[in-house]
Amino acid sequence: MSHGTDLRHDAASLEAAFFTGENADLLDELRRKTDEGERRAMLREVVKIRDEKFLDRLVALGITPETALAVALIPLVVVAWADGKLEDREREAILKAAQERGVAADRIARRLLANALARRPDPKLLAIWKAYVGRLWGRFTADESWQMRSNVLRSTREVAESAGGFLGITSKISAEERRVLEDLEKLLD
Repeated sequence: MSHGTDLRHDAASLEAAFFTGENADLLDELRRKTDEGERRAMLREVVKIRDEKFLDRLVALGITPETALAVALIPLVVVAWADGKLEDREREAILKAAQERGVAADRIARRLLANALARRPDPKLLAIWKAYVGRLWGRFTADESWQMRSNVLRSTREVAESAGGFLGITSKISAEERRVLEDLEKLLD
């Protein structure tokens, strides 16, 4: 199997792990409704990168909007649930981050995310994400890796900071959330 084929297989595994249950049917419906031009525009919105050469390479690597969405949202969901519960403010921060990536513009995509937030993610989800991202990041230039890393970590930190703290005196980021953030930072370096 070639490296490109391996990466596509890993992307399919990541999507299957994130878009489970009723989300699998919603994901299929979303894919059927969009043509190639719309998919490229969706990918551009999800990754928040305008560099056409970088987008070309993402497409060549088999990165779909759904894959990019899973890469962007899984860390947010995991850090939000790190302390065992999902606070309303964390849910709002995740929905805001998704809206910034164009997710909230589509009814199906909103339902996909709502379903993903409904229950604590399987611990295997983060392991699958790490394996995929570890392989994917090696395909980027240093600048591209930095851009993607910045996008993922900024959104994840915003979710972690969205709940917690006491009267502005204590840290808004719990110890569990901090561990997840540090783990993500190490992986993405």
